[in-house]
Amino acid sequence: MARISGIELNDNWKVDFALTRIRGLGWPSVRTILDSLKIDSAKRVSDLTPEEIAKISGKLEDYTTEGELARAVRGNISRLQAIGSYRGSRHSRNLPARGQRTRTNARTKRGKRKTVGAFKKEILSAQKTAKTEEEKK
Repeated sequence: MARISGIELNDNWKVDFALTRIRGLGWPSVRTILDSLKIDSAKRVSDLTPEEIAKISGKLEDYTTEGELARAVRGNISRLQAIGSYRGSRHSRNLPARGQRTRTNARTKRGKRKTVGAFKKEILSAQKTAKTEEEKK
């Protein structure tokens, strides 16, 4: 298994697919990296030579990936919260920040449904049964 940017890449995967497993790299950036290094994207990770792995690792230093990228994103969100922007407040409340509707959707952000105010009928029926039982005694 090759280790690039702290990520173990499976030997059976093709190089282009394996590099997309690194956070911060997508298909277009992987394609430009492999084209600039003249490495065949159809090659398997197990077929890479140590020199090619070193070249890829060196080229990835130009990109923000993994921990560095996570720190940058976290810093951006905390900056938005600190200045009191609308997007920052949405992040702090764990709600969608990009204008999506939340009245009916956004279940993954808002969590499981909680029913509010629909128990009146049940409570009234329970009280009526309690009164009838008291009258019987």
